[in-house]
Amino acid sequence: MTLPISAAHRPPRRLLLSIHDVSPRHASEVDMLHRHLRTGGEAPLAMLVVPDFWNEAPIVSGSPFARQLRRWADEGNEMFLHGFTHADRALHVSRLAQLKARHMTAGEGEFLGLVRSEAGARIARGRRIVEDAIGRPIAGFVAPAWLYGKGAHAAMADEAVALAESHWRVWEPVSGRTLARSPVITWATRTPRRMASSLAVARLARTLPPPRVMRVGVHPGDCGEPAVMSSIAATVAKLRRSHRPSRYATLIEDVACAS
Repeated sequence: MTLPISAAHRPPRRLLLSIHDVSPRHASEVDMLHRHLRTGGEAPLAMLVVPDFWNEAPIVSGSPFARQLRRWADEGNEMFLHGFTHADRALHVSRLAQLKARHMTAGEGEFLGLVRSEAGARIARGRRIVEDAIGRPIAGFVAPAWLYGKGAHAAMADEAVALAESHWRVWEPVSGRTLARSPVITWATRTPRRMASSLAVARLARTLPPPRVMRVGVHPGDCGEPAVMSSIAATVAKLRRSHRPSRYATLIEDVACAS
């Protein structure tokens, strides 16, 4: 039977799972999250790697953690560069940037206030470190806390970064083409109020009709909160029933298929 053209070219519903702050500093937590996200079966993960978390945890070539990164990449997980230090040391000039830096992250929006040249230098240096560890090109770049300044946007295009994501979309930095629009389901553990709010949002997301592309992002700090880990498990289990665990790169194929 021949399907109508619209149905034949309709891309599948996809579930994109990511682990943030992949670093030697969080090695045990990242390993726990890696296993936790696969409780319901095998699934490709996006692993967001920080080359030197807060200038305190460098990824050293040939180290046990570097070898673990390569094993994860060999399994088919996508390895993204996730800033360089993750720490925000910039002096923010605009009021909007100041508000974002203060209220959206605990001093971790590294790429929010960087000028183009510095952002490009950090991307290039971080890419070399991660690619040396994994033995292949990075899948893309995700700014810490999903916060990008003008310099970061320009630098990603300069460095020919294949994919990037914000809290609201996934796109190609070079062409500017948007590949998917949907919010990331994530959890906050910095304060009891933030945690309660994120648990409520995840609970609501499990009851609403989901968009075609669903994204779930987890962090090392989630491991210390049983309620959060239970919420992650429930959310992923619910979404796996309707969405196919996928790699971010498949979004490029979906756009080509639909065009």
